Amino acid sequence: MLPYQKYLQEILIDEDTLQHRIAELGRLISADYYNSQNLLLICILKGGVMFLVDLTRHITVPHEIDFLAVSSYGKGARESTGKVRIDMDLNTEITGRDVLIVEDIIDSGETLRFVMDVMLARRPSSLRLCTLLNKPSRRRIDIPIDYIGFEIENKFVFGYGLDLDERFRNLPFIGVVNLEMLNE
Repeated sequence: MLPYQKYLQEILIDEDTLQHRIAELGRLISADYYNSQNLLLICILKGGVMFLVDLTRHITVPHEIDFLAVSSYGKGARESTGKVRIDMDLNTEITGRDVLIVEDIIDSGETLRFVMDVMLARRPSSLRLCTLLNKPSRRRIDIPIDYIGFEIENKFVFGYGLDLDERFRNLPFIGVVNLEMLNE
């Protein structure tokens, strides 16, 4: 048995389905930014890395990438504290740039509202949001999402960048956590 299997209740989104949808998102983004000369993708660490890497391969317009680390979860926490902080800021000036934030999952909307407000204060030419997973049933703050990979129910998920206590980000699929195994 592989180490992650005891935590896996089911595979929610398999690798082929993920990759097909990411390619579609890349085509949509490329079409929308066809005339952009200054597109910057900002990946929210750590969960968004795998998504960013695969997505950027499908974006055909010239673009740059940068990274932003924010946190609202304490160590080992399963729920956001609601207090968001920047752990690592951008290295790139975004004033006058077309900015696309790339995120793994949007849950309550609190973290992304904070990030969007910080980015808007830096005066980009445009600011859009792309998320792999959207959990609208958990939304507390309305947030405009321009590109959505998948809408999912309120399930605790891991794999493909999403962690389970900092592990299993490397899985090529998104699985649902067997919550009974977490309590053992």
